[in-house]
Amino acid sequence: MDFDATLILMGLPVAFVLGWLASRMDFRQLRLENRQAPKAYFRGLNFLLNEQQDQAIDAFIEAVQNDPDTSELHFALGNLFRRRGEYQRAVRVHQHLLSRGDISKDDRHRAQHALALDYLKAGLLDRAETALLQLEGTRFEAEARLALLANYERSRDWAQAAAVARKLEDAGQGNFAGRLAHYLCEQAAALAAAHDMVQAQAVLAQAIALAPKAARARLDLAQLQFKGGDAPQALRTLLDALTAAPSAVALMAQPLRLYAQACGTPALALEPLKVAYANFPSLDVLDAIVAMERTSAATQDTARDWYVRHLQKHPSLVAAAQWIEGEKLEHEQFHPQVQRALDHAVKPLKRYRCAACGFEAQQHFWHCPGCQAWDSYPPRRVEEL
Repeated sequence: MDFDATLILMGLPVAFVLGWLASRMDFRQLRLENRQAPKAYFRGLNFLLNEQQDQAIDAFIEAVQNDPDTSELHFALGNLFRRRGEYQRAVRVHQHLLSRGDISKDDRHRAQHALALDYLKAGLLDRAETALLQLEGTRFEAEARLALLANYERSRDWAQAAAVARKLEDAGQGNFAGRLAHYLCEQAAALAAAHDMVQAQAVLAQAIALAPKAARARLDLAQLQFKGGDAPQALRTLLDALTAAPSAVALMAQPLRLYAQACGTPALALEPLKVAYANFPSLDVLDAIVAMERTSAATQDTARDWYVRHLQKHPSLVAAAQWIEGEKLEHEQFHPQVQRALDHAVKPLKRYRCAACGFEAQQHFWHCPGCQAWDSYPPRRVEEL
């Protein structure tokens, strides 16, 4: 059979036209899909900027449906679910990403980190721990360790928290000596609750060695010594604390007074408190000084003058209420009612306030129950801030 080149030459234009038409159809379809996905994405972004999260989620879901292989849209959608508190939906999105075999190794680590955050926000601490431990050796390692540290603190697993804090410190992520000392204090408190006073005091001694300028370990140690019947040693421990952490004198004032009076040597506490008050005028120190001077016959009548001297330099409703409590008024029959009103008015002023989140409490906390920050409570009352 002879080869007919004429047929080939006639077929080439036809093949070219068919190929051109097919490419144009594919290009139009691609342009249509590319228009739809960015349009939904930017609409979702606009809703998000206007804080319309419900509409943003609907738009992102539409964008994901148009382009299910786009991992960035999945990450955006999962983060939105987490911010709204829809943790179950956020978990499903990030688990879907992890189940895909076509995403990069870095995106897989990113999805693992996002999944761990979902579990943390949902309060599923065991699952969060497992997810965070899988991020060792990835670029999310430092963030995962910080989240793991918060996780162990929430579950009060102080030994594990200490191990993670040391890893962070070794990696140059900061100085965790103060926090490690707090962990030891928490462990000592647990030992004391179990009536193991010897081991509790040994753990507190480690905390003092780790953070010698921190006040908490010395305060806790003095309290244990006093409860154990060794008031002189408790007094010495607090006097050392006053030297090591003078800015925390307000927390030490009343224990110092109590321990010194128990030893029968109030002067050992009174003079250091007067010096401390001169450097750090504080209502708690002022109350301790007045209480101690009231026990002395020589100064009993003038003890309340400390409040007057304080008011001359520091306008204080708390100090004024304390002074009026022992003052004779012109209409003395109304004194109880006036005093009750003043005591009610000064109650909020006697609270402690977290410098990180503003959470207020009647007692001083080393670990804020609101935001979980350490050492965020100044050792001063609200009125003095």
